[in-house]
Amino acid sequence: MKVEGSVAFVTGANRGLGEQFVKALFEAGAAKVYAGARDPAKVTAPGAVPVAVDITDHESVRAAAEVAQDVTLLINNAGSTTRAGILTAELESFRLEFETHVIGTLAMSRAFAPALGRNGGGAIVNVLSVLSWLSIPVSAGYAAAKAAEWSVTNALRVALAEQGTQVTALHVSYLATEMAASVQGPKADPAEVARATLDGVASGQHEVLADEVSKQVRAALPGGPDALYPQLRGGTTLV
Repeated sequence: MKVEGSVAFVTGANRGLGEQFVKALFEAGAAKVYAGARDPAKVTAPGAVPVAVDITDHESVRAAAEVAQDVTLLINNAGSTTRAGILTAELESFRLEFETHVIGTLAMSRAFAPALGRNGGGAIVNVLSVLSWLSIPVSAGYAAAKAAEWSVTNALRVALAEQGTQVTALHVSYLATEMAASVQGPKADPAEVARATLDGVASGQHEVLADEVSKQVRAALPGGPDALYPQLRGGTTLV
């Protein structure tokens, strides 16, 4: 997948990582970047084409896909967190997490897949998380949704291979964005993460592990629960 000359569509493009994706795409030579947001007036990246889209509204998704028939790269970045704790949160919070990250990502991918196929295959990037592989009780709703989104991403990768559409998953821990503003500890630079992800797309990677935490957790998966959750044996959590 060549990022240079591509026509990209980025969801959640009005701030945070999404805005950095728009900037990185232009830096990499993208020909056009559609910047999707619930309120397109909040899109400020120079040169971007603002498009109204709410990924939890299927009609909005369909309309956005109709606008961007020339797309060759879809970046499913839009997301949010309810910080739904496993024992305390309303079940509605868990439902919203799944509507956004799982159903929303699937709806966007399905709506844009035909255009990607017609335009040579192209690529999809799904912004996942280190919490696709590791859950924490205080944000269990988000982690569960990201785990399900990882499964959907794997299914999309296989289903779209025949039409030549590459599917790349981004896994990263905390970013220096508004969403993680209250979190203490190291945070990755969203601009660097955006550039690393596009490099991964250009080199055909199935997964981009954008920080050391994601690499450590990925490496611990074969070790099972004892490796992923050292607090079960009196240790310190990985995240």
